[in-house]
Amino acid sequence: MIFISILTLIVAKALPSFNTNLSSVYFTRISAIIFIYAGALSFNSLYIQSIGSGIGIYSGLFHVTQVSQLIEVFLLIIGSLILIAWPLIEKKNYLNNINYSTDYSLTVLFSTLGASLLISCADLVSMYLSIELQSFGLYVLSTLYRDSESSTSAGLKYFLLGGLSSCLILLGAGLIYAFTGLTNFESIYSLISVSEVNYVIQGLSLGLILIVVGFLFKIAAAPLHNWSPDVYDDTPTIVTIWLTIMPKISIVILLLELQTQIGFMGGLNSLTVSTNGYAEFLNSIASISTNDIYQLSVLSPLNYLGGENSIYILKNLLLISSLLSLIIGTVVGLAQTRIKRLLAYSTISHIGFILLALAINTEQSIDSLLFYIIQYTITNLNIFLIIIALSYIINHSVIKDLNVTDIRFISELKGQFFLNPILSLSLAICLFSMAGIPPLIGFFSKQFVLYSAVQSGYNFISFVAILVSVVSASYYLKVIKVLHTENEDSVEDSNNFVSNNLDRNNKENSHCQSGTVTEILLTNFHSFLISSLTLSILLFILKPSLILNSTQLLSLSLFNF
Repeated sequence: MIFISILTLIVAKALPSFNTNLSSVYFTRISAIIFIYAGALSFNSLYIQSIGSGIGIYSGLFHVTQVSQLIEVFLLIIGSLILIAWPLIEKKNYLNNINYSTDYSLTVLFSTLGASLLISCADLVSMYLSIELQSFGLYVLSTLYRDSESSTSAGLKYFLLGGLSSCLILLGAGLIYAFTGLTNFESIYSLISVSEVNYVIQGLSLGLILIVVGFLFKIAAAPLHNWSPDVYDDTPTIVTIWLTIMPKISIVILLLELQTQIGFMGGLNSLTVSTNGYAEFLNSIASISTNDIYQLSVLSPLNYLGGENSIYILKNLLLISSLLSLIIGTVVGLAQTRIKRLLAYSTISHIGFILLALAINTEQSIDSLLFYIIQYTITNLNIFLIIIALSYIINHSVIKDLNVTDIRFISELKGQFFLNPILSLSLAICLFSMAGIPPLIGFFSKQFVLYSAVQSGYNFISFVAILVSVVSASYYLKVIKVLHTENEDSVEDSNNFVSNNLDRNNKENSHCQSGTVTEILLTNFHSFLISSLTLSILLFILKPSLILNSTQLLSLSLFNF
């Protein structure tokens, strides 16, 4: 559906009659409708009886399951909400009397198509093509405002480092194919389950580790996180929404597929490294003759199993990244003075909770993982929508030469409670939820993850997660304190705001001398969406069964089919 829509929109833009008579605002609205319709089609496919165990399509390149379909529906709904509520940027040319807005609908469609395909991919080829289709759309989206120097530099940095992570993924896929001759996930899972520990499994494990590292790089999990604060801070806020939400959902679901299936097969989750493996390895070298050179080439500590201090390779990779994400996202976030850099480190900390639930790999942890993804998406989306609204209200909605003035520093929010009390209260509720304050939805998501970790015996990392949650609440409270700190000039600013609105036409006439003026228009749906999301965060405890039952059924479907 999305692919056909992309082709249709390309043809429509190529026709001069459509391109000149239709504003790009209409293309944005059409793209939102496409997302809604595609989500309805995906939801309708859940009624297929055999989808419980999965349906292979396109010669096994993609594998459709209940989890992939419902997550795809959720992804498309979030995408449509962002598009509908996206501020309309109209650049008025008074000489020609033409209004037009920045066109990004096709880029968003391409990126979302890649995310939808990545969720259901079942082959190394389709996996790499899907992640690249998603990533290239994000690269273009981050450089959407070509007149903005910061946006261009952020897009270039994102492109270069994203290309590095793609190289790791491609190298891992190449190693897997070189050692096994397979690209289909099901065939690889079967090979893991029947093979003994030999050079084939060693090459396969190395390839999977490189693939997982590449994906951890793309979701900005520590210690591969350094690019995300710079990119999020330099890109416009309306673009940062996509960077923090859409790619993370699809990549985490793919990692969920790999982790759960490999765990079922008893392969890499039981592939261990003995603590005395290196000593045995050296002893083996001493006893090898010149006729056993080939055997020497395949010797490795991975050949030795057992030992009380054994390390699960794939699981421990996720656990180490989770621990570092929790610590770095919290400690470094304390020193931030820029709002989007603070939210970037907050996202890294939340990625730590997600990876912890993913590494545990039990029915309860997968249930908490899916619920955490839903609440993180809702809360994060609402925070950025509120920041967008406040930024355009503070800057009086008139911006020259398409240089969008976003809120950059936390201090810019000072005294906004007295000027915009509803938006400030909504932002405070979202920040309290991110901090895990009961009875908001963020508290329950962290509780479920920590409970599953304690039940599985991960007491140390659970203690660290609780500690960093308490510490991270301090920088959320710092933002709330700034919001409710009365500014000495708040009354004067309020009067100036009214007078500026009254003199708006005079300002526009003065800008007409240069021929253009840019105006930011917040839609009615933008405010409606903020209020709806805030109420869902605040009143989740009154009706939690819908989301909780859905995530529980999805986690059970993963372990029972």
